[in-house]
Amino acid sequence: MADPKILETFPNPAPQRDYVIEHTHHEFTSLCPITGHPDFAHITVRYVADKICVELKSLKLYFHAFRNEGIFFEAVTNKICDDLGTVLKPRQLTIIADWKARGGFTSVITAEWKPAARKGRSAR
Repeated sequence: MADPKILETFPNPAPQRDYVIEHTHHEFTSLCPITGHPDFAHITVRYVADKICVELKSLKLYFHAFRNEGIFFEAVTNKICDDLGTVLKPRQLTIIADWKARGGFTSVITAEWKPAARKGRSAR
């Protein structure tokens, strides 16, 4: 399974500003845990960095680590969200996994990560 220790970071060059960083990986592959057939997706990582940003080569290697893993769409999307959220501690993070059609279905799974300080906070 993909290890979040693969992910490398660098200092946010503009931590005083909220700006959106978006990376899309068009060749994401994992395996269906039932059939063993390959599943293909476009994975979009959209985040507002706080103190650090993710380095792209390490993100690519992290994504490639899923190639031989049997994992459901929902599980892989949420694992990516949890791992990146834990490593980056961003102000905002959304993972969008757009899975290619197989058997007449396409699936889009979206997961959001929220900083721990904001979890459970009620609206006023």
